Amino acid sequence: MMQGKKILLGVTGSIAAYKALFLVRLLVKEGADVKVIMTPSAKDFVTPLSLATLSRHPVLSDLFEENTWANHVELGRWADLMLIAPLSCNTLGKMAQGLCDNLLMATYLSATCPVVTAPAMDEDMWKHPSTKANLARIQEYGNRVIQVEKGELASGLYGDGRMAEPGTILDYIKTVIGKKQDLVGKRALVTAGPTHEAIDPVRFIGNHSSGKMGIAIAWELAGRGAHVDLVLGPSSLQGDHPGVEVHKVTSAEEMYNACLKIFPEVNIVVMSAAVADFKPAAPAGEKIKKKKEEKLILELTRTNDILMTLGQQKKQQVLVGFALETTGERAYALDKLKTKNADLIVLNSLNDAGAGFGYDTNKVTIFDRQGGERAYDRKPKQQVAADIVDRIVNIVYA
Repeated sequence: MMQGKKILLGVTGSIAAYKALFLVRLLVKEGADVKVIMTPSAKDFVTPLSLATLSRHPVLSDLFEENTWANHVELGRWADLMLIAPLSCNTLGKMAQGLCDNLLMATYLSATCPVVTAPAMDEDMWKHPSTKANLARIQEYGNRVIQVEKGELASGLYGDGRMAEPGTILDYIKTVIGKKQDLVGKRALVTAGPTHEAIDPVRFIGNHSSGKMGIAIAWELAGRGAHVDLVLGPSSLQGDHPGVEVHKVTSAEEMYNACLKIFPEVNIVVMSAAVADFKPAAPAGEKIKKKKEEKLILELTRTNDILMTLGQQKKQQVLVGFALETTGERAYALDKLKTKNADLIVLNSLNDAGAGFGYDTNKVTIFDRQGGERAYDRKPKQQVAADIVDRIVNIVYA
């Protein structure tokens, strides 16, 4: 996949710059042709000689050096992909504002290829409102941001802000190089997994959803350039992916609130979570003890209908819902498409072998607002996700 691909790596002034050495080694080992541009401050953290030795190309840093001119336009057009790793807070601000005071920024502004960034900074800097605004702006420009990791920071603190590990960055680059990039600059909201509705502190009402289908969709959207917010219910799966920001919730109420908060900022919504329809009306504050009575009667109340609420609020968003049924599948899916104001409904039946909760495969039928209906063969959930995202792309660019 990476053989012969031309990667332009920008290294900025951050303690994480040492990871660029490992990253270059991995890229070269995969067969990529790597050229490196360093900002002046990056040289304080890693030497140009080390990066030149590993990349097998001279390292570039200055627009003018020894009476020669580094052609930033040519560099920007040479690359199949530009990667800025680490991306410092300072360079992030320059990218957001379009400033051009060094070779890296001149090349970035001239790049005609996909641009991927891997931020690295201290936790307080990462969480500052100006940083969040700058990240949002560069993503609006079509740049991709690999999420930072949690761990020990240069300040001695422990928290968010560590640059993603070189192996993680390589995996992400492969998704960009290998997939159609038809959702660059778009933001998506995906829900996945079950919800657990508390009966008491140790018991709950739930279902058997694993979250596999929703996570596969989130990864597919991210691989095609979208920034994805994944609202994930209680699941043994983590959903971690460099292009996916995971928001973990437990109950339907928590999922409802998370979705309403994110919804106004997104272009695409895929509601694949198996949200509980009912919850105990009055959860016990302490564990319910076994008594002589043979029956325990629970009063249940309806949970908020997330899909219907978003359907009522949607403006230009593409809204996709799921229907998992055992009887009357087609009629229920069509009714859901209409009453929830969705653009697509993805139907899968527990009567189909290898479909539904827990399986690595799925068999779906997709209904659209124009009366279209298409049934797909059973296939791995990642391939099902690709089919669903293809349909979403058709609506986005209709």
